[in-house]
Amino acid sequence: MIRKYLLAGLFTLLPLVVTLWILKGIFTALIGIFRGPLTWLAHLVHVPDPPTWALALFSALATMFLLLLVGALVGNFIGRQVLAWLDELMMHVPVVKTIYGATRQLMGAIQSGQGGSFKDVVLVEWPHPGSFTLGFVASRDCSWAIPDGQSMVAVYVPTSPNPTSGYVIMLEASKIRPVALSADQALTWAVSGGVVVPETSRSR
Repeated sequence: MIRKYLLAGLFTLLPLVVTLWILKGIFTALIGIFRGPLTWLAHLVHVPDPPTWALALFSALATMFLLLLVGALVGNFIGRQVLAWLDELMMHVPVVKTIYGATRQLMGAIQSGQGGSFKDVVLVEWPHPGSFTLGFVASRDCSWAIPDGQSMVAVYVPTSPNPTSGYVIMLEASKIRPVALSADQALTWAVSGGVVVPETSRSR
């Protein structure tokens, strides 16, 4: 009986604990970014250092404001020119341009699905024979890496529960199976650790 109650309590509180843990990590990162400037400003105007809760609140508000500002800039011509200039500047900084460029291309592919990238969900046999997982088609031509690779497909396999990290594998097109799922459904399945089953599968 005690074991039953312990397990029931664990499974009830676990989603809340995981959510709070992720939020705590986000707020800790934001506080670390803004702590220096806010502390410097407090010393400049001769007021006490801001408490942690004030740092967290300001960090969250500043981040939301920054996202709204960038979104507004994208919506007008002058803003797009400014962002294009910043983008060009980042692409000329050694080391930074490698990380920034790769991240920008990945986000662009996921957002727009250009060329079919990350829109087609497939089932692949990975990481060993007899084991299967869901992945996203990244490109349908691997000839740049493998001779006669025109028939090979690059598939991005997300990890759980963080789908932004994962593996890229190259397979023969005959070894992948199309799945009638949207990208959102496949991502939800990966984030939930396979617990959230897509509606199309439940109805069968």
